[in-house]
Amino acid sequence: MMHIIGGGLAGCEAAWQAAALGVDVVLHEMRPVRPTAVHQTDGLAELVCSNSFRGDKLDNAVGLLKEEMRRLGSLVMRSADRARVPAGAALAVDRHVFSDEMTRAVSSHPRITVVRDEITQIPGPEWSPVIIATGPLTSDALSADIQRMVGAEHLSFYDAISPIVLAESIDMTRVFRASRWARNVWRPSGDGSGALVPPAPTDVPEGDYLNCPMTRDEYDVFYDALIAAESATVHDLDTATFFEGCLPIEVMAHRGRHTLRFGPMKPVGLTDPTTGRFPYAVVQLRQDTLAGDHFSLVGFQTQIKWGEQARILRMIPGLGQAEFVRFGMVHRNTYICGPRVLRPTWQTRLRDDLLFAGQVSGVEGYVESAASGLLAGINGARLVLGLAPQVLPRTTALGALAHYVSHADPDHYQPTNITHGIMEPLPQPPRDKARRKALLAERALADLDASTHTGALAGAGA
Repeated sequence: MMHIIGGGLAGCEAAWQAAALGVDVVLHEMRPVRPTAVHQTDGLAELVCSNSFRGDKLDNAVGLLKEEMRRLGSLVMRSADRARVPAGAALAVDRHVFSDEMTRAVSSHPRITVVRDEITQIPGPEWSPVIIATGPLTSDALSADIQRMVGAEHLSFYDAISPIVLAESIDMTRVFRASRWARNVWRPSGDGSGALVPPAPTDVPEGDYLNCPMTRDEYDVFYDALIAAESATVHDLDTATFFEGCLPIEVMAHRGRHTLRFGPMKPVGLTDPTTGRFPYAVVQLRQDTLAGDHFSLVGFQTQIKWGEQARILRMIPGLGQAEFVRFGMVHRNTYICGPRVLRPTWQTRLRDDLLFAGQVSGVEGYVESAASGLLAGINGARLVLGLAPQVLPRTTALGALAHYVSHADPDHYQPTNITHGIMEPLPQPPRDKARRKALLAERALADLDASTHTGALAGAGA
């Protein structure tokens, strides 16, 4: 038997993988016994920041990571595919349907027992092996005990979540539906060879986003209001470090008047049907539920006080009478310094039978968290079965992520999303970027299949 602490993406994925290998699992989740500042339900794998799992094509690293996880029977990917909502080339989900799918699958598995309790200390050898997958909102008591074990201060950064607006309150006469222009996406050939082929000439972008176009005058008024807005009080905010991939819009705005126009408000690839041209700036809204009754503001993480948020966001064309289902907010993320603590198997260097997974382990992003849980679950199960833990090659996205977390520079460590840059480079990379990405994906999937077929991950996801 193995124990897993934390019922988020990583914990649920780890439990699913271990159970698939025939190992009994006790999954400990502290909610609702101990609530957090940002969770709204007691469901497993509740998404609190965004409803997007990012790109879902093989021309980007996170799309490749998803495909690798699907091939290993990932519960998170299965549930996300079932809860999918329109989002162009990205995978976005109805967060309630997704959590319900995850909760139902995990709770009904005959080898998984879900216990609602708070674990305040790292368990001893009597719980062996154990995976800590408590996420970025690890309780204070357990955080303190983890800190004592690793012998160093936690690294931490502040994370912000985006507002959600009621669809019926959007002025549809001021917005237009479109996705950015089609990308040069390579896809599996479909002939069973595993080869990738270039996109068909008929590929067209899907119109899955609502776009709020701004003129230069509208943008200037919005920008001036944004940088003058009063932020919510966050302890130690003056010295806070924000993750670069999830910066609050006001933090970005203070870097320069046009920073937002090259970030979440970039207008390129979106032609306003009213003018036939790119807008000066644009705010995109992404469907947040299957019913299409909620939309989230893409890239609009914020720490502004709620009253100020309502006033400023209603300056956006189409949102003049917006009703907000949820305002943006800030929460603190904590994580261990992976290179000092972890091996590429997600085991700790101090204890063979203690593993970490998810954001607390030093990865960033929903998919990356689930991916770490997938491998930690497999390796924890292998310990129970008397087998050696396995490491995937760096040519795979899964293996590259594990290698980064355990081998990056510990003195300047920051959690990362999966990128092609942390994967083992091609020996003779072609100059064409699209072809280079295609070859990286082709090699990764071949090496993953080889690892599975040779027994390194045999039985995973069964």
